[in-house]
Amino acid sequence: MSRTYMGIDLGSTTTKAVLLAEDGTVLGRGITNTRSDYDVATAVARAQCLHGARLTLLRQASGVGEAEAAELRRTFQLAQDLGSLERLGALLREHAEGDLRAAVDDALEQLHAEGEGLFSAGANRFFRDTVGSRFMNLAEEISLRHGVSFEAIMGLYDRWILVLENTVDDTPFADLAERALALAGDRIGPEAARAIREAVPGVAALDLEPEVTVGTGYGRQRLPFPKEWIRSEILCHGLGAHAAFPNTRTVLDIGGQDTKAIQVNERGEVTGFQMNDRCAAGSGRYLGYVADELNIGVHELGPLALSAKRTIKVASTCTVFAGVEVRELLAAGNAREDILAGLHRAIVLRAMSLLARSGGVSDEMTFTGGVARNPAVVAVLRELVHDNYGDITINVDPQSIYMGAHGAAMFARRAALDGTEA
Repeated sequence: MSRTYMGIDLGSTTTKAVLLAEDGTVLGRGITNTRSDYDVATAVARAQCLHGARLTLLRQASGVGEAEAAELRRTFQLAQDLGSLERLGALLREHAEGDLRAAVDDALEQLHAEGEGLFSAGANRFFRDTVGSRFMNLAEEISLRHGVSFEAIMGLYDRWILVLENTVDDTPFADLAERALALAGDRIGPEAARAIREAVPGVAALDLEPEVTVGTGYGRQRLPFPKEWIRSEILCHGLGAHAAFPNTRTVLDIGGQDTKAIQVNERGEVTGFQMNDRCAAGSGRYLGYVADELNIGVHELGPLALSAKRTIKVASTCTVFAGVEVRELLAAGNAREDILAGLHRAIVLRAMSLLARSGGVSDEMTFTGGVARNPAVVAVLRELVHDNYGDITINVDPQSIYMGAHGAAMFARRAALDGTEA
């Protein structure tokens, strides 16, 4: 295997990893929730990234088509999700007794019955969000059926989902690939399945250890390599966005902890920036608090906001007072969809202020960070940029959340090829 280079973006809510081939093409990506243990989050994202790289190489080695490769990726993720569900079930059963154990068994039986359908729409969701949202709904029904409090069921879940998230799944690639083929069934034809099986051993044996790894992100000082391989989020998001969209001159990154407006030149070098470095207002963490207040998953916020009949004006996007503000607006009789529309607009208005102070929006703009996955934020951003700056191209890549890690990987590649520090 030729040389590889990795970038790791250790954010406050998610940790991302990107692996580049020697020619600079992306081999694999990995992502996980960042919880209390940064070291484990790094290990999980790295493992996911290497699995993704092997899937890329498996397609090349087997010669299967794009449709078959896409189905294998989907069922590979499904195999991992179902395995996580099995491990979660074992943890919950081990620590529940009596009526609580019966209630947990009931919920788990339903989750397993839903099986593939539970994760079918989960391409942009985490296991915790997908399962947690459904488990919460089941807990409301099951608590009445078994005479167990809702709080007891969810307390047990909240405790042990953290343990699961802070555990690295060491299932071998070859085993996961075989499970994925079994789950795909007839959706991958017999000839393609045979070619994949024949190629798996060789791909699984490849040494993909990166020659250089560069780290960035909110928790970058915790990354397990020398400080000379650390780069700022601003530099990495600027370079990553430029790599994906070479005409980019303005980058807006809304992550879990902060918002950054970045100006770059034709080489992806940062020429100016502004950020809200004192407060998480209007960030992914703020949206997380709002989702918790409404007892829904973060991934549900955007679609709900887009269904609003009107937009409620929101006074602020302060993370500290998020719950208070939402409760007051609900108590006043406002629909949650209309409240969410106002919240999303307030987030973008705050970002627009940063963009203006950084130098405005010119030429082509790229939206990066986890919040770029929120369709309501994207819709409002397009509207307000058009109103203020005219017909500007706004790039929102499905992989926008990985831009920081991609930029870090590019710094790693540059260092290795030039024989210098990153």
